Amino acid sequence: MVDRMKGLIVKEQSGFYWVEAEDGETYMCELRGRLKEEAKTSDIAAIGDRAAISTRREEGTDVLMGVIESLEPRQSVLSRAQRTTGKRGVGQAEREQVVIANADRALFVFAAAQPGPDLDILDRLLVAGEKSGIDELLIILNKIDLDYAPDVDASIADYERIGYPVIRTSALAGDGVELLKGALKGGISVCTGPSGVGKTSLLNRIQPGLGRQVKAVGTYSEEGVHTTRDSALVRLDGGGYIADTPGIRSLAVWDIEPDELDAYYVDIARQVLDCKFSNCTHTDEPDCAVQAAVKRGSIAARRYRSYLELREELRDTYIIYNR
Repeated sequence: MVDRMKGLIVKEQSGFYWVEAEDGETYMCELRGRLKEEAKTSDIAAIGDRAAISTRREEGTDVLMGVIESLEPRQSVLSRAQRTTGKRGVGQAEREQVVIANADRALFVFAAAQPGPDLDILDRLLVAGEKSGIDELLIILNKIDLDYAPDVDASIADYERIGYPVIRTSALAGDGVELLKGALKGGISVCTGPSGVGKTSLLNRIQPGLGRQVKAVGTYSEEGVHTTRDSALVRLDGGGYIADTPGIRSLAVWDIEPDELDAYYVDIARQVLDCKFSNCTHTDEPDCAVQAAVKRGSIAARRYRSYLELREELRDTYIIYNR
């Protein structure tokens, strides 16, 4: 007997999707054939997606199986660019890798020390976050119990002035943990950042065993230049779900052209309308409001350099892929 119902994708692994359905059961599903074709160019289904499924129970077993028939439109999608090989990408050098769909908040976790915060990666994550449509973007500065460089506080304060909430935490001492718990209540959260910043320890502080539980259902592997990731949503005791991601060394932003980048640096975007030229690149044009804001300190010089470097990288990529 085949039933049809709706549900939430809570895990994906090797082309299979576990859907938490409205009947309270979780079904291991495959994509319907036409959806598999679409999945060659992008992750058509990902954790956080809401799906309509047809279900069946394997005769003589307790395995609950299903097929994803359709997917609801996404309210938000956090993506990165992924290099492709073989059939993935249908001949394109890059494809979209969806980290999570329909997240309500993203937590970008960095350490105050050991290792110190990589602000270039933070800027890229914030650009991806602004592009994603996720409502809440939070910066988590962990390991504040360690001795760290004096300029860390000044650098993080620049982001607070822009308007990004910052929660300072210590997984070891428990500082900021209750505040972080409150921020996670309800909805879907995604946690990401570089390796070694203490995400697992922090998750265990939020909920005993949570970090280990997340790691048990999410794995990471690399095959040549093609990166795959098994990922999952884990239910929080206080309500809602959280997803962890592997530690990242770099992040290639997806589907942003060089001339669009200023819209995703929110401190720069606030100045753009005051530039003399509507197509200002904010590099060497006269009467550029962005460059003027950098000179008077309204935009942090380091953030401006980050923008220029990423814009140049996107320009080079855009030229290569549009020859």
